[in-house]
Amino acid sequence: MSDRKYFGTDGIRGKVGESMINPEFVMKLGWAAGKILAGQGTNNVLIGKDTRISGYMLESALEAGLSAAGINIGLLGPMPTPAIAYLTKTFRSEAGIVISASHNPYYDNGIKFFSADGMKLDDDIEIAIEAMMDKPMECVASDKLGKAVRIADAPGRYIEFCKGNFPSALSLKGLKIVVDCAHGATYHIAPNVLSELGAEVIEIGAEPDGLNINQKVGATSMKAVTESVVENKADLGFALDGDGDRLMLVDHKGNVIDGDQIVYIIARDALKTGRLKGGVVGTVMSNLGLEVALGTLGIPFVRSKVGDRHVMELLKQKDWLIGGESSGHVLNLAAASTGDGIVAGLQVLAAMLTAEMTLHELSRGMSKYPQTLINVRFSEGTTPLEDKAVKQAVLDAEKALGDKGRVLLRKSGTEPLVRVMVEAHDEQDSSSWAEHIASAVRKVTV
Repeated sequence: MSDRKYFGTDGIRGKVGESMINPEFVMKLGWAAGKILAGQGTNNVLIGKDTRISGYMLESALEAGLSAAGINIGLLGPMPTPAIAYLTKTFRSEAGIVISASHNPYYDNGIKFFSADGMKLDDDIEIAIEAMMDKPMECVASDKLGKAVRIADAPGRYIEFCKGNFPSALSLKGLKIVVDCAHGATYHIAPNVLSELGAEVIEIGAEPDGLNINQKVGATSMKAVTESVVENKADLGFALDGDGDRLMLVDHKGNVIDGDQIVYIIARDALKTGRLKGGVVGTVMSNLGLEVALGTLGIPFVRSKVGDRHVMELLKQKDWLIGGESSGHVLNLAAASTGDGIVAGLQVLAAMLTAEMTLHELSRGMSKYPQTLINVRFSEGTTPLEDKAVKQAVLDAEKALGDKGRVLLRKSGTEPLVRVMVEAHDEQDSSSWAEHIASAVRKVTV
């Protein structure tokens, strides 16, 4: 992705009013995308957004640009990212556009695209859109301008899709579930899905005001949902992020169940019910405990680079179905074409009911290894990963840990940081070897 001028690993993202997240740029982006997509089929594009106040402004800019290119627009309003992927496919639209910065604060926003099949856009189309951005913007004739319509039943359609991913023979009756919507795009979706399936639902983070998205709630801030589960003596808690593609869970004891554990539970259930195809894809940051637990079950496991886009690429390459990241992006291509927090949660609930086990009991099948992560800032011109002393420090750690630990040294993709990560059976080993390597890195960066 390094050759891109605008697109990153997950679309275009930044602070509102700066760089690329401003009305002028976004209108041009809508026009450029429209010109590339025009004539490929239905000539329709869907636009959805999360609950940030800037979504209104960016939606209008995209609408203007697409219309100028002769593209018709379906406006979905606030909807989770996976809902836009699903609806793009069912409406037979040319593409779906999501206005969201996911788990970022309200003052950030972003634009990402889904193709007609509900997948992220192919690289060649993104490159073509970037090339079109450099051309002067022209408007089609008035009789060829795109029209915009608001799709009022979008939430209901997606709620039914989610419920369709839960076995009809099962019911959530008798379960008390706390649902934290991060004041984001799932606020009018997730509670309804769970209550319509029979659960008693306690809502938090479901009152968006345009400014409070992800603020001390949601998958990146687990304190609120954890406290609510314990106080209300709930069976479990859901914590979604601002755009609903990420999920973290809390068991009835208040323990956080992360993406690695969720992937393990879903894969184990798929194996037991004969629905597992191939193995599981994690990332270089996935906990070693996931690899060990899956190995015990005889399930193959491979790692991709960080980012759900890379997980998806490897799943498609291997023709597997299940993958994810510890941050809560969970993919099951048998159910959805992209990461879907609500659907992933329903799959865990189905596994609980089928196994007649609590979430706490299910998650105990995987023991997480203690993990230490140290970020070391480096200055321009230094190459710490190539330094002999750093390489020797890594070898020392790997030799000492053997097959009971793991070392990862990588540069951040967004900041001048070297990330030192060590996992080990013993927390003391994890922290001491991480500090040993970080110390070697620091000497190079001075």
